[in-house]
Amino acid sequence: MTKDLFERIREDKGPLGNWAEKAEGYYVFPKLEGPISNRMSFNGKKVVTWSINDYLGLANHPEVLKVDGEAAMEHGMAYPMGARMMSGHTVFHEQLERECAEFVGKEASYLVNFGYQGMVSAIDALVNKNDIIVYDVDTHACIIDGVRLHPGKRFVYKHNDMESFEKNMKRAVRMAEKTGGGILAISEGVFGMRGEQGRLKEIAALKKKYNFRLLVDDAHGFGTLGEGGRGTGYEQGVQDDIDVYFATFAKSMAGIGAFFAGDKDIVQYLQYNMRSQMFAKSLPMPMVKGALKRLDMIRTMPELKDKLWENTRALQSGLRAAGFDLGTTKTCITPVYLKGDVPEAMALVQDLRENYGVFCSIVVYPVIPKGLIILRLIPTTTHTQDDIDETINAFSGIRSKLEEGVYKQIAAANMAAE
Repeated sequence: MTKDLFERIREDKGPLGNWAEKAEGYYVFPKLEGPISNRMSFNGKKVVTWSINDYLGLANHPEVLKVDGEAAMEHGMAYPMGARMMSGHTVFHEQLERECAEFVGKEASYLVNFGYQGMVSAIDALVNKNDIIVYDVDTHACIIDGVRLHPGKRFVYKHNDMESFEKNMKRAVRMAEKTGGGILAISEGVFGMRGEQGRLKEIAALKKKYNFRLLVDDAHGFGTLGEGGRGTGYEQGVQDDIDVYFATFAKSMAGIGAFFAGDKDIVQYLQYNMRSQMFAKSLPMPMVKGALKRLDMIRTMPELKDKLWENTRALQSGLRAAGFDLGTTKTCITPVYLKGDVPEAMALVQDLRENYGVFCSIVVYPVIPKGLIILRLIPTTTHTQDDIDETINAFSGIRSKLEEGVYKQIAAANMAAE
C-alpha cells in the first residue's frame, strides 16, 4: 500500500518548519510596520531596524515615492498585460535595459520579474546536459536551485577557496572533454550571509587556463560597491571578465525586479530561452518607471553611497572595538558571531527586541553549523550615530547574559513550562 503524501509532510515539516508553532510571527514571518526606515514598529514598539536591505535609503525617498505614485496613477498595476514576448513589451522596458547595461559596462541587459526566479531560469537556459557547472558552496539558494535543475554534471568548491576551485575546475575540464560541453563557473559578488566578496579577480585570472565562462550574482554589490555603485566587478577591476552579470532591484534599488547583462548575443539568447520570462507576465509599469528613477539617483547622487559607507565603517569599527567577531566581511553586511544553541538564540533575540529595542536578523542551524549564532546587520544611509551607539550597547548587554548562561536558563524554563 502506498503512503499518503501528506502523511510524510505532517510527520516532518522540515528543519525550519518544525519550529513554526514556536517561531512564527516573531522569529520568522515577523511583522515590521510603518515606513521603511532606520526605526520601525515591531510587536507594538519602536525598534532600531537592521534587517532591511534598503542600503541607499531609497524606499521612502520623496522623489521615489512621487515617481512610483504617478506611474501607478497613469498605468495602474496591470499594464502592460501579458509576457514580454507576446504583448507585454514597452519602450520603457527597453529604456531600463539600455540604462542598466550602460551602468554596469555591458553591451545589453534583460529585465526579469524577480531575482530568485530569474537566476534559476538563467542557469537552466545557459547550460545543457553536456555542460559542466562549477560553483561556490555558499552561493545563494537561487543559484543552488538553478544548479539542481541542471541535467549534467556539477562540481562545488569550498567557499572562496581557490585551491578547491582549481581542483574542481580540473575535474570539470576532464568531464567536458568527454561530453563535448562547456563550463560555467558561478560565484556571488557579495556573499549575503557573511559579507565577504567573491574571489572574482582570482577566478577571472584562471579563465584562459581553463576556458570557462563566469556568471556572477551581484545582488548585494550593485549600488554599494565599485565606482558609482557599479558593483563588485568594478570594485575588483574585473567587470569585463564577468560574462553574465546579474543584479536585483530588491536591495539598493528598493524595488522589485532584476536584470542580466552581458554580450548582446548572449543576452538575446536569454531573452528567447528563459522560460520563467517567456511564460510570465511582464514587469508592471510602476516598477519599471520606478526603477528608472532609482537608477538615475544612484548615478547622480554619490552622496547616498558615501553616507552608507560612513555608517558601515562606524558600525563595524564600533562593534570590533567592543570586542565582537565580525568575521571577514569586506562589505556593508555586518555579521556578529556568537556561540550558543537555537533555544538560547530565541531567548536572546526576544530580549534584544523587547528590552533593548533592536531588531536584526538571526541566523542559526541548519543555515550555519550547530553552536553558532549570527546576528546579521544591514546598515543603510538612514541610520544615525545614535542607532549605532544604542545597538553596540545592546549587543554588549546580550553578550554578557549569553556568557553568563542567562538565556540557557530562560530556554530551559520555557521548555519545562511546555
